[in-house]
Amino acid sequence: MGEAKRRKEKGLPPREKPIEMPTLDKDAIQKKVRTTLEKNPIIPFLFYGAALAALFGGLFYVSKLYKLI
Repeated sequence: MGEAKRRKEKGLPPREKPIEMPTLDKDAIQKKVRTTLEKNPIIPFLFYGAALAALFGGLFYVSKLYKLI
């Protein structure tokens, strides 16, 4: 019989486990991002291009939906 079943039979509440939240090392993440961008300088242009394509695509979709064009 496990501990959980014994505690349930005795009417005790479940055992509380301490929750450990992982810590984020912001400096390490920044260094990784910077080195990736330094190795591949085209990535920001791809992101901007994708964002502009999504924006114009959405505007075109809405204009077609409401028959503005």
